[in-house]
Formats: sequence, C-alpha cells, structure tokens
Amino acid sequence: MLKERRILKKLLSEKDTRKLSIIVGPRQVGKTCVLKLLYQEICKAQGHKGVFIDADIFSEYESIATYESALNTFRLHGYRGDSPEKFFVFLDEFQRYEDLSIVLKNLYDHHPNVKVYATGSSSLTIKHRIQESLAGRKFLHYLYPLDFEEYLSFIEDDKAIKVLQNVSLLQGKGLDKVIRVLLLRLYEFLQFGGYPEVTLQRNEKDKKEVLKSIFDLFVKKDLVEYLKVKKIRELKEMIIYLAINNGQKIKYENIATLTGFSLKTAKDYLELLSEVFLVQIIRPFFTNKNKELVKIPKVYFLDPGVSNFFTNNFNDPRYRQDGGQLFETFVMSELLKAGLDKEEIKFWQDKARHEVDFIIDKVSFQIAIEVKFKTKLKPMDLRGLKAFQKSYPESKAFLVNLSEQTTNDIRYVLPFSFTCTLFKD
Repeated sequence: MLKERRILKKLLSEKDTRKLSIIVGPRQVGKTCVLKLLYQEICKAQGHKGVFIDADIFSEYESIATYESALNTFRLHGYRGDSPEKFFVFLDEFQRYEDLSIVLKNLYDHHPNVKVYATGSSSLTIKHRIQESLAGRKFLHYLYPLDFEEYLSFIEDDKAIKVLQNVSLLQGKGLDKVIRVLLLRLYEFLQFGGYPEVTLQRNEKDKKEVLKSIFDLFVKKDLVEYLKVKKIRELKEMIIYLAINNGQKIKYENIATLTGFSLKTAKDYLELLSEVFLVQIIRPFFTNKNKELVKIPKVYFLDPGVSNFFTNNFNDPRYRQDGGQLFETFVMSELLKAGLDKEEIKFWQDKARHEVDFIIDKVSFQIAIEVKFKTKLKPMDLRGLKAFQKSYPESKAFLVNLSEQTTNDIRYVLPFSFTCTLFKD
C-alpha cells in the first residue's frame, strides 16, 4: 500500500494548471510513490485520460524520446489534440536523458491540453536543464525524506500523533515529562532518519540494511553512471569526513589534504553532494565584515540516519558526544521540509566568538535560532542570541530545546512546534 506524503495535496491543486509540475529530490524518498498516487487519483479515481512512463525502463523512454514519438504514445492512450479535455503525463526519472527536457518544452509550447507531472533525482545537470529549457514553464517542488509528522504517520503511532497535534498549546518548563512519547520517537528519528523504507522496517538490523542498499545504489547510479565521478574512493572518504564532522565548519584545505583533491575539486565535489541532496551547505550571515566571520561554511547532512550510516554509529543520541549535532541536523532539515529556501538558512559568528546556529535571512529581517539538545537550560545558552539581537535589534530569536516553551522576547520552543511557530509569526 502506497503511503501518502504531505506534498500530494499541493501537487493535486496544480492539476488544472498548464505548467509542468516537477518533483526533485534524492533517491528513495518516495518520488515514484507520489507520482503513482497522483496517477491513481487523477486517472483511476477521477477518470481522466493519461499515461505513466518510467524513463528508467529504456523501452518506455524510447516511446517518448522525441516530440513525435511522445505524441504518438499519448494518442495510443486516448490523447486528442483538438479536445478541450486535459491529458495527463506522469514521467518518472526524466533526468536520465537530456533530450526529454526539449520534448517537455515542446509539449508545453504547443499542447495546452497536456499536463505533465515529472520526477527526477536532482543534480547539477538537471538543474541547468530545467533552468534553460523550462524557464517560466514549471512549478518546482522538492521532496525530502520524511518530516517528523510524516514519520509518526508512517509508523502509525496514533498516540504520538495526538500529542503532536496539541504540543503548540503547551507553555512553561518541565514539558519533557509531558511530551515523553514524542521525545522517544525523536531519539529514534535521530538514529535512523526519515527515509520512508527505513522507517517501515521493524528492527535495527533491517534499517541498517536498507540504508546500505540505498547508498550502494546512490554511489552506483548517481555518482558513477550518471555524474561520471571517477575518484569514488576519495569521494567516499570525503563523505565519511563530512559525516564525522556533521554540523561543523568545514575547511576545504582539510578535505584536500585527506583526499588529495585540489581546493577547486574539493569545492566542486561539496557542491555536487549538495545538489544530489546528501548534504546542505550553510553559509555565514554577515553585514559587517569587520566584526563577523564570513568565509568558512558549515556542512550538515540532510538526514541524521544517513550521517550515522557513514560513521557507522547508530547509538542512542542521548549518550553520544555528537548528539547536539544530530539535533541541529534535525532542526535544519525540518526547516527545509517546511518549505524554506535553502539559500535563506545561514549561521552567524562574530569575532568575540558569539555564535547562533541558524539565521533565517529574509533580507529585510532575520530570525535567529539557537538549538540546545537538553532539558535544563542555563543563562549561557542565550549568549549568542542576545549578542545577535544587540547587533540586529529588529530580529526575532528562538531557542529550540527539549523541555521549555515560552513567549518571552527570546521564544523557547519545542522541536515539534518550532516551524509552526516561525511561519505563523
């Protein structure tokens, strides 16, 4: 049985629009499942004419490899060019072939009664193709691993879901005792992450095996076959180094020393890993170069389970030195999954060594977010936020933690309601 993702409702709302609806994201996060659910709802349940094409299967790719062959394939499935009725095309893994972008452009330009939904694993190549050939002709959606609410739905924890629905109403201290059911699920999430197939496994051994199969395929398909990466051993060493230092500031010189890459190659490969949604590069926020540090980026994995896979450490995050970094990874990824533009997420550090984990930079205003993987807070935990507010008095400040939720000048928020609070405010 296919499980529904949050993005489905938004995609269905675009059914009657002309623009192509394109879903991009890493492998194995459920893009094909979403596309199949769209096909079932639009063509099976609602009775519209359409066709599902898997471009990973060469014979199916051939059926739409040219503009003419695509039209003939559609006609065989009921398409009529002179009909006002929409015909729906569901195209999976379209990034494998460069010419498909041209076919999609021609369909959009000449056939207003054809609506296309397409999926692809993102890469530098697909990004350029979309920008060049489909500019102004698309809605672009990002599908990530499960967010925490989807995770609870996938594992069918009705008790936790009920608590989650009301957690934003809580106020005060000592809330960790009230939300214990959510915290226990959070610790599991920080161990194994939100890849759908991983969450559906019943034991740790099977979860690890699924992660291994996903990233064996990632290396084989994305890195070797599609992106033509030749220095696989060195790149895997780089990935392991990034996982060990997840959430830390990364110097390109250290990557170059470890792998033998040039500085340019180290930078290029880091960008590549970002484009295929393995990591997220967080750059510094600054307006005053004389007072703030501006050069070295932080690098986070998009999924804590993936970071743990590459370090081979699936221990309970409560008893790990890097538990705080895993929690920061969770917060950062929840921001992305809530729809925030990745370029808006930054961090801050000044020359007096005040730091804030995340700055949401809206240009006209900023939101500062400090993350503490603890239930008992101290005045020192506010040091960075207060320094940032002093420099940027118009900013809003939030402290994400495991136990307190208040509405003071610096808002204390729980990790299960902070995105709702941010976007509501």
